[in-house]
Amino acid sequence: GVGVRVSLSDESVIDASLVVFSAGVRPRDQLAREAGLEVGARGGVVTDLGLVSSDPSIYAIGEVAAVEGTCYGLVAPGYSTAEVVADRLLGGSGEFPGADLSTKLKLLGVDVASFGDAHATSAGALSVVLHDASKGTYAKLVVSDDASTLLGGVLVGDASQYAALRPLVGRPLPAEPAALISPAGAELGADALPDDAQICSCNNVSKGAICGAIAEGACDVPAIKSCTSAGTSCGGCVPMLKKLLEQSGVAMSTALCEHFEQSRAELFEIVQVTGIRTFSGLIAQYGKGSGCDICKPTVASILASTASEHILDGEQAALQDTNDHFLANLQKNGTYSVVPRMPGGEVTAEQLITIGQIAKEFDLYLKVTGGQRIDMFGARVEQLPQIWQRLVDAGMESGHAYGKSLRTVKSCVGSSWCRYGQQDSVGMAVLLEKRYRGLRSPHKLKLAVSGCARECAEARGKDVGVIATEHGWNLYVGGNGGLTPKHAVLLAGDLDDQTLIRYIDRYLMFYIRTADRLQRTAPWQESLDGGIEHLRQVVCQDSLGIAEELETAMARHI
Repeated sequence: GVGVRVSLSDESVIDASLVVFSAGVRPRDQLAREAGLEVGARGGVVTDLGLVSSDPSIYAIGEVAAVEGTCYGLVAPGYSTAEVVADRLLGGSGEFPGADLSTKLKLLGVDVASFGDAHATSAGALSVVLHDASKGTYAKLVVSDDASTLLGGVLVGDASQYAALRPLVGRPLPAEPAALISPAGAELGADALPDDAQICSCNNVSKGAICGAIAEGACDVPAIKSCTSAGTSCGGCVPMLKKLLEQSGVAMSTALCEHFEQSRAELFEIVQVTGIRTFSGLIAQYGKGSGCDICKPTVASILASTASEHILDGEQAALQDTNDHFLANLQKNGTYSVVPRMPGGEVTAEQLITIGQIAKEFDLYLKVTGGQRIDMFGARVEQLPQIWQRLVDAGMESGHAYGKSLRTVKSCVGSSWCRYGQQDSVGMAVLLEKRYRGLRSPHKLKLAVSGCARECAEARGKDVGVIATEHGWNLYVGGNGGLTPKHAVLLAGDLDDQTLIRYIDRYLMFYIRTADRLQRTAPWQESLDGGIEHLRQVVCQDSLGIAEELETAMARHI
């Protein structure tokens, strides 16, 4: 039978059993059309190899340029066109050198990469394919007719070998083709690549340039990015940068700062084992100096994660950032914003009236936040105690909108109001927010609960996301915003309430114990050996035998 009905813009309808979406870049060439420049059959400003349009005074670069009729929707060719035009403007005669169309994408949680002659169009090309349906992976290497030279390839489901294989296109293979894509086969190390092999295709950076930067003192990935630009565009070559650092014998420091040689995770264990409850006691015994703006808030967070003393009691108060100390967010004009907690987005009429009265009395700007709360901007520091007294009297408390801790648990209205709701998302969101409020962690935590797969609470953009199913709850972890947004990935499915909460307890406490300073859950998951599968074994199967310990630690917090 027909599985899909497609309605077109002219109101005609096509019945289909499968729809394939082909997404790409469409050139924005309206200006060129209005100016009377020649455009390509599929759009884009037509240029010659010198990037000159049909008007000799006008150049076109990037994705809007149709170089000899072809538009390139990738960053590397865009940079090449810019370099050619820069050369022409300085009196040179540079021409577009062609494009490396290799790319690595992530589509709805599936790694996809292609490089070189991915479709085996070269004369005599042979394809070596490994398809593992059980793991959802597919790998194809295209090689010369004598299987000695790599011509291209396609990786789906697991693109971890992309950074190592792409620079070898056109070069002799260091091992049998099948061994390079087999899980039990040869590991392709950085030492197998010649110095002129291109590691970063986006910015055209060779292995030799990167090794040279390391030799001159670039001792970590950010330093390499800074002096070579490698890894600053798509980031696909970052794993290879780490391999080159390891190969060069560079010891990656895990020291928290100049005052503590230990990492954050090591300091966490020290605090737990020794029972030290002050920063001064910890630095006297395990560090040096008087501390700094890196180690003081970090240790304050660790102390708060391992006990429930008031964060402003005694020495603790001096360790806090300004925002934590004043229970408000410092804004760019020197005033503060106040955010009371509204678990699950719920609020009473009396509380809303109180917020309105406070805003009117103190002349504050009101904004509904992305986490379903009300933010009050423009309070002076001496007004904060008066504002908080009014809010506390109305039954409200700090929303921790400033701390490295739980921020919000967002929810839709779920089965309580929505006709599509499959579970009570509001009730679960309120339960989770009250359970984890005040939980100090390496970085901020945001949660969400959606009552059905329509995902109105946007749970897959959160550190912990819960989506209702007909049979219970699906649990997603590791979704973040920020500079590199990530979708959360499925940890476990169709869970009952008790199992869901138990898994979230374990996940959050495992993160709090082992993550680096200011490391969000998404990069923390990626840094774990074994990634999400290892995390699933720890949280769901208790492979390390620490589940009870993690749950007990969370119970102490609660």
